[in-house]
Amino acid sequence: MPRRERNKFVKRGEVIELLIEDYAYGGKGIGRIRNEHGEFVVFVPNTLPGQLVKAQVKKSSKKYAEAKLYDVLKPSEDEIEMPFQDIPGAPYIQLPIEKQHDYKKQSTLELFKRIGKVSDIETKFDEFVTSPNTFHYRNKMEYGFSAIGYNRALKTDVDEFTLGFKRRGTWWCGDNLNRDSGLFDAEFENQLKDIKTYCEATGLSPWHAPKREGFFRYFVVRKSYKTNKLLFNLVTTSYDLSQFDLDKFANYLLDLFGDRVAGLLHTINDEIGDRTIATTGSINLIYGKDKIIEELLDLNFEISMKSFFQTNPKCAEKLYSKVVDYALEKKEAIDNSIVLDLFCGTGTIGQIIASRSENAKIVGVDIVASAIEDAKENAKRNKIEGLQFYAADVGKFLFEHPEYTDKIRTIILDPARAGIAPKTLKKIINLNAERLVYVSCNPATQARDTEQLMEAGYDIKKISLVDQFPHTAHIETVVLFEK
Repeated sequence: MPRRERNKFVKRGEVIELLIEDYAYGGKGIGRIRNEHGEFVVFVPNTLPGQLVKAQVKKSSKKYAEAKLYDVLKPSEDEIEMPFQDIPGAPYIQLPIEKQHDYKKQSTLELFKRIGKVSDIETKFDEFVTSPNTFHYRNKMEYGFSAIGYNRALKTDVDEFTLGFKRRGTWWCGDNLNRDSGLFDAEFENQLKDIKTYCEATGLSPWHAPKREGFFRYFVVRKSYKTNKLLFNLVTTSYDLSQFDLDKFANYLLDLFGDRVAGLLHTINDEIGDRTIATTGSINLIYGKDKIIEELLDLNFEISMKSFFQTNPKCAEKLYSKVVDYALEKKEAIDNSIVLDLFCGTGTIGQIIASRSENAKIVGVDIVASAIEDAKENAKRNKIEGLQFYAADVGKFLFEHPEYTDKIRTIILDPARAGIAPKTLKKIINLNAERLVYVSCNPATQARDTEQLMEAGYDIKKISLVDQFPHTAHIETVVLFEK
């Protein structure tokens, strides 16, 4: 067998220092190693041009390597001081928002050129939609308990009771959140250290990931921007539960947040997997209500702890408005015809279209049965008619309902990050709709699907970018395809 040629630049596991020179889609900084063998590219996620970083090589091929960020040794000249505690969920919070927008736009359009083979994508560009709130925009956060913490001064992990987020690049080590992160509710996050102190004083242990044992696991919070209420979910194991007074904890939260407390739920999760909601555990209401109400474009939505709901509701209004504008651009393609809303979730887009078009019939399909139940309830609450919702796999649904072929003029697609399975996309193409409005939280898979859609006779008419998640590498895209 021929020996594999050894990489002349880096080897797997090696820790290197690297100057980041460029930015690629998805928050990957590009560094280059130059030596007598030439030039070699190393991708490091969550880094910025201008930063000097310490990173460990995770994957290496002949053409490039991928590394994991350990530390930023020197910041980029573009970065500015922020009054927030840095967290892994906001790697770009020190970069001015306009600069974030530039990087996102340039790298996303580049994807459509490279993967989607759309050479003239700039001419199709419609709008970059900014988030109304740059900070404190999230309506849900999950904080983890850990028996292993991180000492920032000594830059090492220590045995201590922590409540916050995982230290970047580790699965075993927590990092206390001691103050506002700039992403969620400032009043709540500034009190999180007090909640940690309360839990620690019980003498019950936090989760020890390597040993897979402990009592406290997660503290999950949902917030309504309409009512300013907070819904809490404490996740623990059942072991030692008799020693923890849940009612007393509910009263403690009421002391801290008063009438902002909508309710407290308690979830038992004895599984060793790293998930907040266990597949086998129970969830019980300890105090108040188990749902909060949120408003989107004058429609009300009831959200439980498990419901999928847009994380940045104020920006979601802008996202949905753009989707609806594209869908209703040709009103005659909507009126008296069927609009198919695939991967519809809780049915938000379909409801908005139905509320703005008297004669359209909206058919929503999603594989998550609980989301479809929520969609039906929400439509009832908002008194919107002309909607039908089906809990089904999209591919199977299209196969089982041939009556919709050639009856649909507009299809709305909002798939998960993985994009649309090629077989399902084929079935969607066979429905022969004139127009597709494709919403994506992962432009890389959307660009891949674009190539297949163009081969089937669809062209991109417009593309907009929506900055749903400031300070992260994520961007949402809305693309209008027409035959």
